[in-house]
Amino acid sequence: MEPRLNPFTSPVMGKVFKHFIAANKPIAESSLPYAVQELVRMRVSQINGCAACIDMHFKEAVHAGEDPVRLNLVATWREATVFSDAERAALELAEEATRIADAAGGVSDEVWANAAKHYDEEQLAALVCVIAIINAFNRANVMTRQPGGGYEVGMYEH
Repeated sequence: MEPRLNPFTSPVMGKVFKHFIAANKPIAESSLPYAVQELVRMRVSQINGCAACIDMHFKEAVHAGEDPVRLNLVATWREATVFSDAERAALELAEEATRIADAAGGVSDEVWANAAKHYDEEQLAALVCVIAIINAFNRANVMTRQPGGGYEVGMYEH
């Protein structure tokens, strides 16, 4: 598969992607656990079929010490025994927010309340932002056919 555009050589996409990458800094600096951030990025990228982001976030998470078994089970988190209740709440929120067009009411009050049981306001804000940003990256990457497999840890340091 050949990419339709190179996001980092395209004057417009390159600028936008740099802002997306920079927008991750306050999330990284928040108290939302890094593992939750990467689990959410993986799950959203799986739903959206973004090979480039799955590749990147799997490798980054493993490099940071995450267990590859947990990452391999993200797609089946409901049936897997390796996730905490807090991680499950984050993954459920990520799924509903990513599939927002499929649910007439958007994210349900029950899903939001479950996440709010496990995360404070700062962490919820970071969670909302991580979900929004990875969805934006996924959609741009899928539209422009960005391939997975060639990512190296730290390649796009922000």
